[in-house]
Amino acid sequence: MTYQVHIIDVKNQLQNYIWLLEHTETHEVVAVDPTEAELVEDYCQEHQLHLKQIWLTHWHKDHIGGVAALLVNRNIPVYGPRDELSKIPFITHPLTDGDHFNFHDVRIDVIAVPGHTLGHIVYFSDALDLVFCGDTLFAMGCGRVFEGTFEQMYHSLNRLAALPPRTQVYCTHEYTLSNAKFALHVEPDNLEIQKRFEHVEALRMLGQPTVPSNIAIELETNPFLRVQSVEEFQKLRELKDNF
Repeated sequence: MTYQVHIIDVKNQLQNYIWLLEHTETHEVVAVDPTEAELVEDYCQEHQLHLKQIWLTHWHKDHIGGVAALLVNRNIPVYGPRDELSKIPFITHPLTDGDHFNFHDVRIDVIAVPGHTLGHIVYFSDALDLVFCGDTLFAMGCGRVFEGTFEQMYHSLNRLAALPPRTQVYCTHEYTLSNAKFALHVEPDNLEIQKRFEHVEALRMLGQPTVPSNIAIELETNPFLRVQSVEEFQKLRELKDNF
C-alpha cells in the first residue's frame, strides 16, 4: 500500500474534516480543503509528513481558510476549480471537468459537480478507489444548493452515484447523524437505513468519525441518490432544509 489517507478533525462549529493523502514511501502529502493551516502544520510535524500539494473543491471559507498561511515559505501547487479563480486567487493549477493530473504515480481525475457552488469540483482516483467530494455528496446526504440549481445538483449527484461501488467517499463534514435521522424520517421502512443509523449513532457516541463511506452504501442508504427525477430531488432537498 503506497498511499494512505489521514483525517484531521477541525473540531469547529461546521464539523469540518481536512483530508491528507500520503504517498507512504516519501511521506509526501496532499492537503484537501485545509480549513486551518495550524492543524495541518502540527499534524505534518507530528507524523513527519511533507506537504507537497493542496487540492480545493470549492471557494467556501471553511475549505480554503488555511491555504494562504500554508503557502508562506512554500512553493507548492494549489489545484482548484477554474470557475472559482476570482474567489480563490491562490490557485496555481485551475481545473475543469475532464482534466487530470498526477500525485506521484497515481492519476487524479477531475469531475465538475455544480450545485452547492457553481464551480465545485471533486477529485477521483480509480486506482485508489476514492473520491474527495467536498460538500456535494455527504454520508447519507448531500450539500445545500447555494449557487446552482436543483437540476445541476441532481445531475452532479448522479455522476458521483455512477462511480464504481467500491469508491470510498471522503466528504468534508461530520453531518452523518443528522443526515441519518432525516433518511430514517423519509424512508422509515428501509432496513439498511435503520442499521446504518444505529451504527452511526454508536460511532458518534464514542466520538468516532463516520466517514469515509462508499458509493455502494450510499446507493442503499442515501435518499438523495435514490430519487428518480429533478422534481423529486428538489422536494427532498427543500424538506431537508427545513427538517
